[in-house]
This record gives sequence, structure tokens and C-alpha cells, in this order.
Amino acid sequence: MHDKLFETALGIKAPWFVKTVEFDEEARVLTVLIDFARGSRFAAAGESGEHPVHDTVTKSYRHLNFFQHECHLQVRTPRVKLPDGRVIQVEPEFAGRLSGFTLLFEALILMLAQQMPFAAVARIVGESAHRVTAVCERYVELALAAADFSDVKSLAIDETSRAKGHDYITLAADAVARRVLCVTEGRSACAIKRIADDLAAHDCPPSQIESVSIDMSPAFIKGVGEHLPYARVTFDKFHVIWHASTAVDRMRRIEQRTDKSLKGLRWALLKDRARLAPAAAADLDALVARMTTVRTARAWVYKEQLRAILDRKQINVVRGMLRHWCACVMRSKVEPMKEVAALVRRHLEGIVAWAQTRQTNGFLEALNGLFQAAKRRARGFSRLTTIRTVIFLIAGKLDFSKINPHAA
Repeated sequence: MHDKLFETALGIKAPWFVKTVEFDEEARVLTVLIDFARGSRFAAAGESGEHPVHDTVTKSYRHLNFFQHECHLQVRTPRVKLPDGRVIQVEPEFAGRLSGFTLLFEALILMLAQQMPFAAVARIVGESAHRVTAVCERYVELALAAADFSDVKSLAIDETSRAKGHDYITLAADAVARRVLCVTEGRSACAIKRIADDLAAHDCPPSQIESVSIDMSPAFIKGVGEHLPYARVTFDKFHVIWHASTAVDRMRRIEQRTDKSLKGLRWALLKDRARLAPAAAADLDALVARMTTVRTARAWVYKEQLRAILDRKQINVVRGMLRHWCACVMRSKVEPMKEVAALVRRHLEGIVAWAQTRQTNGFLEALNGLFQAAKRRARGFSRLTTIRTVIFLIAGKLDFSKINPHAA
């Protein structure tokens, strides 16, 4: 009776059946012995028809826990003999993609690994972190191999650090679906080439990419020009405002040496005025009132003017206003902001494109934060393969259901 109950619970179907169930109370391990009916014939992967059994091999698969006890399926798996004399191993339909696990157990690992470090998953499921990582890497590679990027037309490209020092990886994401498509080493023009090659391998030729949002890295600009030749480059508003905010802070630091009234105003100058507390907003207003004599105040005004310009959507208006803004800044004595004006002049068309495309890397910046948090929890990742796996688990939106029907 209990054998039939386990067959139903495990989803075992003919010709397979549960032969017996053994429980080791001391080790807290439940072992389910699975066999097949005598005279059964089996299909072999990549071969037509069903074939007679040549011999058998006993294999063990880790399954989901039975209450608080480990559960293992001990399966008498057949090897079949083909008409041409070859002998091929048959894998049960419940066998996972990594040797020694069932599909359900691997689906549990995938679900947990998207929420916590591999070491924490390993402690929960009672396996080594190495095997947990191997399962996730295997599924990510299989899902990527089957992925179709043929509908991708807009990319967002950004870099993030993988370790201390100047050690970076570059991420490319679908700007519409907001899913990571490619992760590669470095942040050079060669990284863009590897991204273009990877897209081409997934039915997305480089000529299909119509727009790309990147930061103002010369290497990225060069790489996009060479390897994504038909893409319109967009420098999003937030990167431009970041440069302007940095210039405001630099000006404050310079003037603060002689004007002590600027101490304590750093965050009031960098935050949006609408989000400031009343006292901080009053301090900021008092500073702006002195803009004729305090260069930090003029720098803040220039930054807010730039923000207002980039909020507009008329391309020609934005272009003209940016040129006028640059001319005004270049005539001023706010040296750090002059560097921003020079930057805007060099990348004018890419910044103007923001007015039309509104394409941003903001979601990639958020992803970078999630990845860095995962890296800190895991005490760092040493291999690029592991880094790629973690990023795709977090933001790849991969379809694992084609590989494992139990993995959503």
C-alpha cells in the first residue's frame, strides 16, 4: 500500500515502480528503491523507436526531503542495445541535469539561489556549495544556449566592479525587456565586440541594434561605433547630472577652505531641493541668494538649469539650450563646471538623443547594487563563471521551464 502511495507522490509511472522503501532512523535518510517492469523497452536519446534492455546500473538521486529527513531515489537504470550494436544509458524522466539530483531537487536549488548566496542554499538543502553552484551554472548555460534575442533592438550597457581595484565586468541588457543579455570581462572596446558577437550567436545581428545607452567612457563610445554601427548612442540624463553634481561638490570643497559657511552644506547641494527638510532648504536658499559672490551657489544654479533643460522633450530646443548653457558656463569663473560644459559639448548629440529616446541605464545601476550586495554576502566571487551565473539568476529573466518543467 505504501509503495503505491510513494509512486503517486513521486509521480512514478509505468514501466517504473517503487519496489520498496527503506528508512535509516539513525542517519535520518529515506531511500526509495525504484525498478522497472520485466520485459520493458525504452527509448534512447537521439534514437528512434524503443529498444530492449542490455543491462542495468544502479544510480542514486537526491530528492526533496521527506518531512525533515533526506530522501534518495535508488534507481535500477537500464542500458539499451541499439540495432547497430551500440549500448546507451537511459536516464529516467525525473533525473536532473546534473548527475545525482532529481529535477524537483534542482528546481528547489534554483528557486533558493535567486534569493540568497550559494553557501546559504547549500546549508538549507544539505549539499556542498560547490554542487549547488554547479547546478546553477549548468542551468544558466543551458538556458542561455536556448535563448532567443531576435527581438532585441535597444541595449543598455554599463560596467560594474568584480573585485577590489580596477577589475571590471561589462553588462549588456535589453533596454525594453530590462533583462541582462550578456556579461563579459573588462570595460574596453573589445568588451563591446564580445557583446556584439554574443548577440549575433543568439539571432540578433549587430545591424539590428537601433539604440544604445552608455556612459561617456571613450572605450564604450569607440566600441559601439565599431561593432554596433547602426545604433544611436544615448547618454542618459542621470549620468550628465552626476557629472554636474560632482562639479558642484568640487567647487564647494575649494571655496570651503576660505568660506567656512559652506561647511555642512554638502548634501543640501547634492540632493533634490524638493526632498530637503525645511531647515536644509532654507540654508540652500540663503546660499543661492549669494550667487553673485559665491561660486558654489552659481555651480548649483548651473546644475539645476542643466537638469531643467534635460527634462524637455523637443530635440531642437534641447540642443539650442544646451549650447547656450555651455556658452554661459564657459564665460563664468566656476572652473569645475567648465569641465562639465566641455563634456556636454563633446557629447552633445548623444545627450540630445535623451530628449527623444528617454533611454536610461538606471535599471542597470539598480542591478549593480543587487550584484554588489550579493557579492558582499558571499564574501566575494573569484570566478567569472560564478559572477555570470549570479547576475543571470538575479536579472537574466531566463526561461528554465524548457529545461526543467518544475522550474518557474
